[in-house]
Amino acid sequence: MNIRHHVSDELLVGYASGTLEEGWRLAVATHLALCPNCRTRLTLMENTAGELLESMEPVPIEISSFDRLKERLRTAESPPSVSSKQPARVVQVVSPPTIPEPLRSYLGGDLAELEWKSLGRGAYHIPIKLADRSTTARLLRIPAGKPVPEHSHGGRELTLVLSGSFNDGELLFARGDIEEADPSVEHQPLATPEQDCICLAVTDAPLRFRSWFMRLLQPVLRI
Repeated sequence: MNIRHHVSDELLVGYASGTLEEGWRLAVATHLALCPNCRTRLTLMENTAGELLESMEPVPIEISSFDRLKERLRTAESPPSVSSKQPARVVQVVSPPTIPEPLRSYLGGDLAELEWKSLGRGAYHIPIKLADRSTTARLLRIPAGKPVPEHSHGGRELTLVLSGSFNDGELLFARGDIEEADPSVEHQPLATPEQDCICLAVTDAPLRFRSWFMRLLQPVLRI
């Protein structure tokens, strides 16, 4: 597997520091499961952050501050479910399943075990339940040789290829590649003819379709 398109430094730093919303964490963690290069980058970032912390001068705190912290921990509610936490950093390459962890646990199985919902024109999707509603995530299956409807973006979109490949302009995205788009991008990715393209797509705002038909269906499909 030759991954050409990697997660950005901005997202990787956010992932390392635990500040990303759940959908972005899911996409980055799944990419890391497939990409040795980005796992190395993540380790370097974490080691650098650790060295910076060790070099900082300790700051004394009041005893009362520690007491307040213990009281908060004692009275805290039960921890949230696993799905609302940062996905576990499972970084080994999982080969035969097409869908690696942590995405596999969110979906409840690998491709043969999933129930797809039609989007029309031969495309299918599986909405992914997230505890954090600031982002939406879904698995997409685009028919071989077919395009997705032309669209721009109301916010950020991450698309991670899990099987097959697609062309976006002159760029090819295959298994493990991740594409990041923002409101400045208008495009129409095209699945390559060899096989259906299966991707994880995460957004934080609705897409902006050129087609009036897609705009009509958008509230129903929740894309």
